[in-house]
Amino acid sequence: MSQKAAAAGERPTAIAGGANEGKQPASVRVVVFALMIAMLLAMLDNMIVGTAMPTIVGELGGMEHLSWVVTAYTLATAASTPIWGKLGDMYGRKGVFLTSIVLFLIGSALSGMAQDMGQLIGFRAVQGLGAGGLMVGVMAIIGELVPPRERGKFQGMMAGVMAIAMIGGPLVGGSITDHLGWRWSFYINLPLGAVALIMITAVLHLPKKRSQARIDYVGSALLTLGITALVLLTTWGGTEYAWTSPQILGLGAGGVLALFLFVLVERKVSEPVLPLRIFRNGNFSLVTVIGFLVGFVMFGSMTFLPLFQQTVQGASATNSGLLLLPMLLAMMAVSLFAGRFTTTTGKYKVFVVVGGALITAGLVLLSLMDTETTRFTSGAYMAVLGAGMGFLMQTTMLIAQNSVQLKDMGVGSSSATLFRTIGGSFGVAILGAIFTNQVKSTMTERLGAAAGAKISGGGAQMDPKRLPQLPPMVRDAYAHAVSSGTHQVFLWGAAISVVGFLAAWFLKEVPLRGGPAAKSDDNGAAPEAERVPMVEAAV
Repeated sequence: MSQKAAAAGERPTAIAGGANEGKQPASVRVVVFALMIAMLLAMLDNMIVGTAMPTIVGELGGMEHLSWVVTAYTLATAASTPIWGKLGDMYGRKGVFLTSIVLFLIGSALSGMAQDMGQLIGFRAVQGLGAGGLMVGVMAIIGELVPPRERGKFQGMMAGVMAIAMIGGPLVGGSITDHLGWRWSFYINLPLGAVALIMITAVLHLPKKRSQARIDYVGSALLTLGITALVLLTTWGGTEYAWTSPQILGLGAGGVLALFLFVLVERKVSEPVLPLRIFRNGNFSLVTVIGFLVGFVMFGSMTFLPLFQQTVQGASATNSGLLLLPMLLAMMAVSLFAGRFTTTTGKYKVFVVVGGALITAGLVLLSLMDTETTRFTSGAYMAVLGAGMGFLMQTTMLIAQNSVQLKDMGVGSSSATLFRTIGGSFGVAILGAIFTNQVKSTMTERLGAAAGAKISGGGAQMDPKRLPQLPPMVRDAYAHAVSSGTHQVFLWGAAISVVGFLAAWFLKEVPLRGGPAAKSDDNGAAPEAERVPMVEAAV
């Protein structure tokens, strides 16, 4: 690579047509558009399938295995994410990313053809393996293609994709299931995936790699076991098994042991699947903690807000998705502003600090909701939370990618994604346990132990369609119970988010690659990634 190219912001010429120094070539935007389609595939899937599940169970049976349709997908996605990231670092991102898309589409097609629940669970696992490579592939390719200083231009687009998935998923899923049948909730991925495959194949040209190092099979197996144990622990704890049951305690002990052995292995192998050196960078370690906490409170909030809206505020399932618009629109607008500001000034720490403060404030406000809270008021509270998410969602990934060497872009991106995913899993499980206990306690307090247990059926969530059939006193008691449960959920979420807010203050504002170099001192030195040139394209 020429010295001039290395000095000029280290921009990769990783697109068809060669370098176009100082400008964003049109082909970059085409590639990013194709990547957003792939990202949409991964995010839409669970939203669409969740809406179709009652119909699927009605046709295939196997109600007792219903949770595994989601769990198999989630497990495969979480366990494969770091492995896809490492494979991209070793063998080239384009081929690995295209492979993940093909695997996802194969899983989608097979899921649509499933003849029983067992087949559907297995095919969903195949689909999840592909999905693990979609998100990390998108982030890593953008990280290699666009310098961090200019990556903010695309933050609004990524936030928009997330908003489309969260709002459009249930609507599209319901419409497809009603008019085309549940199998098309899987088949719909095929034309979208084909468009992404064609566009990426035609336009994206990254250098081909061929690592001589051996794949870290032992480390990969131990990491997969550890992640699987943690996800199952948070999925089953308090629902399938009591938190103190031998199964849950065994999963916890097994997960900790597997991760401990994983660390020992990674310190010795020549090409670890998750290089521990990336955690020596203070910014990277801090931003993974913040990402974990963002996932914790975000997924927890997204789980219980619709329940409050349907049970307490009387919204339909469809309307509860639309009622999330204030949060999602605020997130998209703020993310777009933060991205543009970062591109112009190179400043980003302030957004992490402000985002942490807004998330905490938004959760405190949401904890004030009760049975008298109007939809307008709850929408305003959600907008505050959404603004906080908008400041943090893409900025944390930007910091993570700027804190690693370019050769570790895949594992850096996958680690940030994995910690956010695990945080979400823990958030739903822990906040769910708090919610369940509070609902049962309130029902018992208002109706008595026997009546409360009978109404809740041993659980804390009731089908909102059943509510109009209940006596007014029971209906009122359950609405107060759900209101009390969400109060506790958001209050605990606010307390946990304070940790992320405090961690944000310790970030160092290291200059972003692709911008003017800034002086650094011993405490805020630019990471080694700052001195590693961007890869040169094979044109």
